[in-house]
Amino acid sequence: MNNNSSTQEYPSDVHQLKINDKEYFIIGTAHISQYSADLVRDVIGKEKPDVVCVELDPQRYKALSQKKRWESLDLKQLIKQKQLSTLLINILLASYQKKLGEKLGVKPGVELLEATKAAKENDIPIELCDRDVRVTLKRSWNSMSFWQKLKLMTVGLVSVFEQEEISEEKLEEIKQKDVLNEMMAEMGKQMPVLKRVLIDERDSYLTEKMRRATGNKIVSVVGAGHVNGIIDLLKSGNTQDLEELEVIPKPSNWVKIIGYGIPAIIIASLFYIGFTKGAETASDNVIFWILANGIPSAIGTAIALAHPITIISAFLAAPITSLTPVIGAGYVAAFVQAYYQPPVVKEFELVTEDVGHWKKWWENKLLKILLVFILSGLGSALGTYVGAYKIISDIF
Repeated sequence: MNNNSSTQEYPSDVHQLKINDKEYFIIGTAHISQYSADLVRDVIGKEKPDVVCVELDPQRYKALSQKKRWESLDLKQLIKQKQLSTLLINILLASYQKKLGEKLGVKPGVELLEATKAAKENDIPIELCDRDVRVTLKRSWNSMSFWQKLKLMTVGLVSVFEQEEISEEKLEEIKQKDVLNEMMAEMGKQMPVLKRVLIDERDSYLTEKMRRATGNKIVSVVGAGHVNGIIDLLKSGNTQDLEELEVIPKPSNWVKIIGYGIPAIIIASLFYIGFTKGAETASDNVIFWILANGIPSAIGTAIALAHPITIISAFLAAPITSLTPVIGAGYVAAFVQAYYQPPVVKEFELVTEDVGHWKKWWENKLLKILLVFILSGLGSALGTYVGAYKIISDIF
């Protein structure tokens, strides 16, 4: 192993510290910066460390190195696992980075990929130190309230559709920053839970993986937004249970109570109406419930220009799914749409570009599935409110 201490002088982006018998070179990078990519290669070449730690998980590394990201997704499996919301967030974030990358003439993540290439060229082991991006997104999503989720979606969509020109001064500023983490930190001011999961938890995860890496000299390539947190954690000496940071939190008891409580109230109300006002009145309310849920959900699906069978499925599913918290009408409609009009490879490849153009949501089949999911779900939610109000009003 390499035990020689460095005497090189590096820019301020490179942070050198020694903890016990380990020497760390932590390179704070911008995820859209050719300068960062060149700096990473320079440090690895000069230091010849025992291991190179990179802010990547196996999933993202495979996507970057194979130049495939979305086309390898098992879309139907994602729908079954109820992960369309996290997929949409992932696409919005990737689109934001891609848009900035095009302004700078650099592909997002180039410095991370450059670190792995430089390590291989020098026969240096690579340690992928980031938490699985799917776990991070699931923990983020499950930790937020309904209104926080809605706010995040709104902010993400607005940022993608913005066509604001970026000045030369702003571009220079972006080059010096970890853009994605900067954006997350800004969102974190409004939603602390988001910062905790996306930044603070990953600081802990990255630090622990670095601490466990084999060798005495370690070069770590991470976004600039993680550097201070990692340095503080390394100096503190506090270890972290990685398994604890990989657990997907379950919904709160209140969510379960509301999820099962509302259907229970509606069903109980229908039985009560039937008992006190007769079967005909109860039957009228059941029909109203079916139409109040089915019609708005079907209209939402039709607005998305979905397959005819998808529209019928949304109409039939909404009255039933509104009475169970297990699955929503949006997921049923999305699954049917994916079955009858599955996206082709090119649409997966273009999704981060197409998402910023509203017309493409009707043309790109992957985005159309997401549009079906959103609009049919909103229609069902509206129908649930209207139907419940009518049924409960009939009790009095």
